[in-house]
Amino acid sequence: MRTLIHKISTTVRINIKLLSLRLGLGLAARLMPERAAGMATRLFSTPLASSRRRALVAPESGAVEERLTVDGLELAVYRWGDPSTGPYVLFSHGWSSHGTRIAPWVMSLREAGYAVVAFDQAGHGKSGGLRTTLPDFACHLMAVAQRHGPAAAVIGHSLGGAATAIALAHGMQAQCAVLIAPAADGMAAMERFCHVLWMGSSFARHMAARFERQTRVPTDDLQVHRYAGVIGRPALIVHDLEDREVPWHEGERYARLWPGARMISTRGFGHNRIADDPGVIAAALRFLRGEPVGQRIVSSPNLPFGLA
Repeated sequence: MRTLIHKISTTVRINIKLLSLRLGLGLAARLMPERAAGMATRLFSTPLASSRRRALVAPESGAVEERLTVDGLELAVYRWGDPSTGPYVLFSHGWSSHGTRIAPWVMSLREAGYAVVAFDQAGHGKSGGLRTTLPDFACHLMAVAQRHGPAAAVIGHSLGGAATAIALAHGMQAQCAVLIAPAADGMAAMERFCHVLWMGSSFARHMAARFERQTRVPTDDLQVHRYAGVIGRPALIVHDLEDREVPWHEGERYARLWPGARMISTRGFGHNRIADDPGVIAAALRFLRGEPVGQRIVSSPNLPFGLA
């Protein structure tokens, strides 16, 4: 009974906090758009505090924990096995997640002969920092990869999938990639964020301008149609048709624009459970062995991006 009361109380507090945030930002967006854009971009680039709490209690499955300093920030790095003595798989987690999220994959990957390397992005898990962005995600992923050398494969979930593709397009060395529910469009993500907070989807333009000033990276350059076509390595895209956080058509966009990519569409796993599903893990292992997995998505010049 006490547990039930605690859950109800927590839910009520979260709902009240969300309502207050919606009312405050919604009003600010109409009366003080520049100030609201600053508030919204800070919130958008601040991971949930639960990332740190979950990382502290998550099973590490015997990982060796190390530290890597990148841009003055200490990143927590985890490894299973020795990547210097054989092939290894590098894992790129998603927003408000953590590196040891790869734990359900570790045994299967180790049995297949791979060492495994994962890390907590800035502001996530046990790493330093408070805020981060997609360009930071890609930069820090490249730094970890550079430390350990070319990977046999990179597995990226959600925003970590987008960071994986961007890093590969900018020179990160890996033989292939597995992207699970990858985000393909930062502008669309900001529009969804603004809609949820009652700021109006069009307010995302103000956020995008603020981000571009901060990161010096045009928002359009972070959309998948700008970089997927130049990667030139095999890829498997896995996305759930009922994903409410990153719509399925964003994964489909990767599969269609990435030359030679294959796609698996699931149903019923949503955005997060898909990354733990034994069937998905087994399919990824078959892909790493070079077996044909999933389907090819046909592209055409008059459909540069979006739904086919």
